Amino acid sequence: MKGGKRHATLSDVASSAGVGTTTVSRVINGGAKVSAETLARVRRAIAELEFIPNHAARMLRGEQTKTVGLIVPSIADSFFSSCAEAIQKVARRHGTLVILAVTHNDPAIEIATINTLLRRTDGLLLVPTSSHDRELRNLLRGMSIPVICFDRPMCDLPIPAVITQNFEGARDATRHLLQHGFRRILCLGGESDLFTMNERVRGYSAAMKEAKARPLIDMKPTDRDYESTSKAIVKHLSAAKPPEAIFCLKNSTTITTYSILRKMKISLPSQVALIGFDDFELASTLRPSITVVEQPVEEVGHTAAGLLFQCLSLAKGRPIKEQGKKKPIQLKTRLILRASCGCGESEEPLSKS
Repeated sequence: MKGGKRHATLSDVASSAGVGTTTVSRVINGGAKVSAETLARVRRAIAELEFIPNHAARMLRGEQTKTVGLIVPSIADSFFSSCAEAIQKVARRHGTLVILAVTHNDPAIEIATINTLLRRTDGLLLVPTSSHDRELRNLLRGMSIPVICFDRPMCDLPIPAVITQNFEGARDATRHLLQHGFRRILCLGGESDLFTMNERVRGYSAAMKEAKARPLIDMKPTDRDYESTSKAIVKHLSAAKPPEAIFCLKNSTTITTYSILRKMKISLPSQVALIGFDDFELASTLRPSITVVEQPVEEVGHTAAGLLFQCLSLAKGRPIKEQGKKKPIQLKTRLILRASCGCGESEEPLSKS
């Protein structure tokens, strides 16, 4: 305080604002679970008493820390690592550092990470582990720093989100297989509790329904378990009426499926056709090359980061519930036709491999 007086304490702020010290701490650490009215009252007391809680004081004075948090499920997945690179490019143009954290789709890790980063950053870019998680929704509601979701939206909260056309991309891929004359199409892999996977299954199912073909969906195998995927493929191909084509819901499942089919000496696409969701390195150089639904990965990262910096400049300190409900920005996917679906070059005989 001025005039050589002692510095104000947390208790002084709490007393002046008529709240408890816990509430003051919450305000300092981002404002989670604090009403807009209380938030304003505590901040006013902090300003009047010139209380400076180290790093947090910069945010409370309206200054920025020049750091943003980026929370993704994995950096081993090329989709998220490419998004991270695109986000970093935008952040550098704004003179801002990106702090990257990985959740492995674990809600407990996600909650702990958000609680840590909201104390140290101006805003967050988040891929939610679940679009409907109640604890996450309660944590995000009322936060005083901007949050942007990407790849997966946060349902029932007015948080801006950037997603891709998962439904349309899966529908177009399935329609293409149907146009080749395939009727028994296996939809394989993917986590059943994720928004993206459910949208892709919905798109696959819509195309099969249009063609009056019977859906065949198996979401039990995961890319982390090669053996379970192998067993699933062997089971389906050993059936009385085996699938004529496989549509994989994510790139890691596509890679695993391709490897298993090669090991089984199954010729693509003459015995089984294959399309994957998401392009990946070497997809175009494998023989046969792999047909994929391509997502505009860099555009996802650029758009999400651009939205965050827009929020930082226009809505400093506005709680999420005051930002207004917005529809997710949906970016277009593209079907890249290669040989594995029956287009393009034919596969070299397996006996030569």
